[in-house]
Amino acid sequence: YQYRSRVCLQDFDWGDDTPLGIPAEDLVVYETHVRGFTRHPSSQVTAPGTFAGLREKIPYLKELGINCIELLPVFEFDESDNPRTNPETGEQLFDYWGYNTVSFFAPKAGYAATGRYGMQGDEFRTLIKDLHAAGIEVILDVVFNHTAEGNEHGPTISFKGLDNATYYMLTPEGYYFNFSGTGNTVNCNHPVVRNFVLDCLRHWVADYHIDGFRFDLAAILGRSPDGTPLPNPPLLELLAYDPVLRHTKLIAEAWDAGGLYEVGNFPAYGRWAEWNGKYRDTVRSFLKGDPGVTGELATRLAGSPDLYSSRGTSASVNFLTAHDGFSLADLVSYNDKHNEANGEGNNDGGNDNASWNCGAEGPTDDPEVAALRLRQMKNALAILFTSQGIPMLLSGDEVARTQQGNNNTYCQDNELSWFDWSQVDENSELLRFTREMIAFRKHHRELRSTSHPTGQLRDSLGLPDISWHGERAWQPDWSAESRLLAVARCGTGDDDVVYAAMNSHWEAHDLELPALPGGRSWHLFADTGAEAPYDIRTPGAELELENAGKYLIGPRSVVILVGRTPDAEL
Repeated sequence: YQYRSRVCLQDFDWGDDTPLGIPAEDLVVYETHVRGFTRHPSSQVTAPGTFAGLREKIPYLKELGINCIELLPVFEFDESDNPRTNPETGEQLFDYWGYNTVSFFAPKAGYAATGRYGMQGDEFRTLIKDLHAAGIEVILDVVFNHTAEGNEHGPTISFKGLDNATYYMLTPEGYYFNFSGTGNTVNCNHPVVRNFVLDCLRHWVADYHIDGFRFDLAAILGRSPDGTPLPNPPLLELLAYDPVLRHTKLIAEAWDAGGLYEVGNFPAYGRWAEWNGKYRDTVRSFLKGDPGVTGELATRLAGSPDLYSSRGTSASVNFLTAHDGFSLADLVSYNDKHNEANGEGNNDGGNDNASWNCGAEGPTDDPEVAALRLRQMKNALAILFTSQGIPMLLSGDEVARTQQGNNNTYCQDNELSWFDWSQVDENSELLRFTREMIAFRKHHRELRSTSHPTGQLRDSLGLPDISWHGERAWQPDWSAESRLLAVARCGTGDDDVVYAAMNSHWEAHDLELPALPGGRSWHLFADTGAEAPYDIRTPGAELELENAGKYLIGPRSVVILVGRTPDAEL
């Protein structure tokens, strides 16, 4: 069948809505899927799976501490564009994620309770306006590297019929280059295509007040028409310096399916941030106890200065999980992917997940395994929110959402992908831990510093801006077998000192704590090895340590201390 379009009304009243302009270093990004966030029956919203349904969950996001929501593709796409069925149930599979754009200027009608009336534009604008009113920015996941037209066997929808050779990268024989892994590759640096991309992004900023964009497989945006990487890609430069886009966040997924991996080398023009895949891989390896990663972990905690020395820490979007791959709960519950339901013989999805099932594959009734998994999830969140750079949390990780070991749910529009809201109560311990970690990050500006630490002495306290420690204070162990690392950060002025010790060893260790100047003493904020509610406290209400010079860190645990002046006697 042929797709059809209609013109949306342009009479929306934005009122006094203006860009929030949250500094990049202060962002806490929450990646979610419009439908999946509220489609589950437990969501109890008026219009499940829609923009309107997401609006009803804004109080949840605000209470969690999120100030930026990153939405998987909302440009119009064809959900039924999937020929496969679930071999286990026979049910039709879909294009659930939406990375096959049909119309780049249209919000998806199926995500709107009012879509049948052509009001999806206003419904999406209302969501954005209300998110802004709650102090939450909106970033869209956009796909300019390929379209839904596929290769020579795919349909002709628009660009193929307009000017195939202009809009797509073609081989000398006239076939399609496939750097996207989906059949075609958009010829992004052709002048006509560059202007199309710019017009599209301007549309979403001007007409929908979008705050930023995350570019899928963005390495393709830097390729020439014959596929070779360009040293100065015109499109990336154009977007970086465009006056309409000057206040928007630009985030690159700095790799593609053709093997081009540009993490740390993406042409940034002083504007682009990146999904830091090296951060993800390093922290995952450390959490499961791999040897030889402690040194690189230190680099990732400090904002990856080896990758972003000229751009600052906010060029690094730190994440451990995303829509593509295991959820956090599955990362600690499965050694291997289990994608049989996708109908591809378990051959799809990544094989190198750096995951560890904590002793049992999948669901278990073993209380020791369950406790270790919960502790490992807390460890991951503690490391993420005390790392310099922009933290990104995958929707549902705060309540241990599982995909039953499926690490590629692109086709699963069902409970495998949806947010199960009953877990908010069932996993309230992890939710509370996440909420307090986000609050802690906001409470300590030294964790959000845009400058990479150098070890420079802070005159106010006589301590360096960053220092590394092991079992002995000031003596980190960088050996290959080391699985313990502690870091202390000292801000400017009268800021607190933040000390985080990370132990991925299966044995406990006695920590000698560094001495504090200026009448300060160590206070305990979090210890993932402790039973709830003593695993974490509210920022500012930490418990002063009685034996301030020592602390026992348990096996596979993270401890966070705050060096501040003792509470006044009441």
